[in-house]
Amino acid sequence: MPRIAKGAIPSPNIWNTPQIYELENRAVDPEGAADAAMRALRPWNGATVLDIGCGTGFHLPVLASEAAQVVGVEPHGDLAALAARRCAALANVAVHAAAAQNLPLPDASVDVAIARWAYFFGPGCEPGLRELTRVVRRGGAAFVLDLDATRGAFGRWFSRTVPTYSVREVESFWDRQGWQRRPLDLRMAFERRADLEAVLRIEFTPEVAEQAIAETPGLELPYPNVLRWRYY
Repeated sequence: MPRIAKGAIPSPNIWNTPQIYELENRAVDPEGAADAAMRALRPWNGATVLDIGCGTGFHLPVLASEAAQVVGVEPHGDLAALAARRCAALANVAVHAAAAQNLPLPDASVDVAIARWAYFFGPGCEPGLRELTRVVRRGGAAFVLDLDATRGAFGRWFSRTVPTYSVREVESFWDRQGWQRRPLDLRMAFERRADLEAVLRIEFTPEVAEQAIAETPGLELPYPNVLRWRYY
């Protein structure tokens, strides 16, 4: 059994099928619009960057090419080990097996914190937000990138897969926390049709996945997201 940090929120897509999730990471946002949007709000050249829920470390090398130091935190021990292996040759990257609500970092040690589709889904993530307040230094920023369930076919498929998800409650939560938001029109672009279908099958229930496959011709699909951020 893999080592799982206490309090971790399960991520069945990457936890159960990391090889397929790797295909998804490669397909998402080929233009780099999400990174560009975050950099415009708080650049990370020469900064200390924290990637929360870093999975197998897909984004760590890109961050490390600009940042002075990069820290990846992942609650699934096996995935954290893969991330560490991926970045073994990068002297400015460290990976820790830990949860968002118990970051193994000193106070005021981070300039930019990023969470992509991980942990910060709204009500219930207050412990992780408190940790952000502890570790992000003055002048820093935290970013949360997540699916926008209010838009497009992807949002509709998600809502059918997770009917308990309340857009109203999530938006109200972030408003109360004082975070800002911006919609991002991302896309997924695959090299093979089989890869697209495999990714849809790890993101949705079997019935919804088959419907999504039937509704998606070709190798691309829109992926509406929302970027949330807060300055410290």
